[in-house]
Amino acid sequence: MLEQAQDEEQIITRVAGLDIGKASLVCCARVPDEAKPGRRLQEVRTYPTMTRSLIGLAERLAALGVTRVVMEATSDYWKPVFYLLEAHGFEVWLVNARDVKHLPGRPKTDKLDAVWLCKVAERQMIRPSFVPPAPIRMLRDLTRYRVDLIAEAGAERNRAEKLLEDAQIKLSVVVSDLFGTSGRAMMAALIAGQRDPHTLAELARSSLRRKIPALQEALTGHFTDHHAFLLGKMITRIEQVEADIREVDARIEAQLAPFAPAAARLLEIPGVGPAAAPLTSPTSPPPTGITPATAPARWPYSASPDDFAGAVGHHHGQPVPDTATGARIRQTCQRSGQPSSGFVHGDSRCVGHGRDQR
Repeated sequence: MLEQAQDEEQIITRVAGLDIGKASLVCCARVPDEAKPGRRLQEVRTYPTMTRSLIGLAERLAALGVTRVVMEATSDYWKPVFYLLEAHGFEVWLVNARDVKHLPGRPKTDKLDAVWLCKVAERQMIRPSFVPPAPIRMLRDLTRYRVDLIAEAGAERNRAEKLLEDAQIKLSVVVSDLFGTSGRAMMAALIAGQRDPHTLAELARSSLRRKIPALQEALTGHFTDHHAFLLGKMITRIEQVEADIREVDARIEAQLAPFAPAAARLLEIPGVGPAAAPLTSPTSPPPTGITPATAPARWPYSASPDDFAGAVGHHHGQPVPDTATGARIRQTCQRSGQPSSGFVHGDSRCVGHGRDQR
């Protein structure tokens, strides 16, 4: 027998959807019709993405009583809109365009996109993406910029090495670190005009002095003023980037101060050093019920090795295999003073510790 269901449609009463572009955005706001209960009113307007216009958008949404604003993650264009509306006290949702795209019936124009997003949001058919709070956003910006600077310095070092190869200076064959103390001293002398391989080889320091005959051979080439000009520019650029990295490191250390306990616990994980800890610091607490043993492999969970003690045997944990890789993992654990037995938690790059299964 069919029975009448008592389900009530759960909708967000006052909601807005934004379709954001570089120069402008389309806003669709939907609110109840006070004159006709059960009916909805909507307003669709286009706003420039300049600050004054966005403030006007926030004031208009506040006047309409909108409580939730939903937008798609479009390039980086969503960020200023998100941050401004967040600062004005709105509940702002950033949604993955893939989640909206997979819903049938999506239109193709910007205006209809905003209306569609608003309708989907008011019926709670989409979920928000995690956007970290401002302190974590700033820390993340710094760590990402540091990665870019390191890549830039590495690219310049590669150019310098290729330039030396072009001049038949085979210094990198003998010197393990071309940009160590000895290597930099020899390159500085080359830039200054010194071409005698015997004189250049005498600039070697420490254990590298045992390789002076090989250095003399490696420094015999056809290094010209053209090479000196280019190498000088490259070395200058490398030094500038290295100075920038030091300044960013100092800034990261200052920004990381409120999260020092979490960063300190991350340092207990073998393979995670001071430079990697800020990159893996937790951006939010795990959801209720998530533990170190049940967290996803890529969840940035800050935990001590003891937290993983009972995780072996769980379907997410695997004993360290008796392979070359497993031997390296056990060796790393031994060097760090941790138990030599352990397990690989979900992802082979995330190494935890567990009870001995052998």
